[in-house]
Amino acid sequence: MKIYVGNMPYAVTSDELSELFAEHGHVAEANVIMDRETGRSKGFGFVDMPNDAEAKDAINALNSSQMSGRTLRVSEARPRSDRGDRGDRGDRSDRWRR
Repeated sequence: MKIYVGNMPYAVTSDELSELFAEHGHVAEANVIMDRETGRSKGFGFVDMPNDAEAKDAINALNSSQMSGRTLRVSEARPRSDRGDRGDRGDRSDRWRR
């Protein structure tokens, strides 16, 4: 199960995120999302836990928990297609026809 972790302290690394979730089961992968331009954390990340029962336990245990003074938001990650409209990022070929 892929898990979303939001409102993380900006200094948290992927290894630290993995260690936090490993207390609740096997972690296949943990990634803190970084800004491409600045190289700094965006304050959220994703954890992949192959065992759904362990993943749900981790979500229940860590959601609303404190990490370096910040309240974590932990939930099952939504598929990318469920993120809604993110603006005009589709086919832009029509802009040259004006």
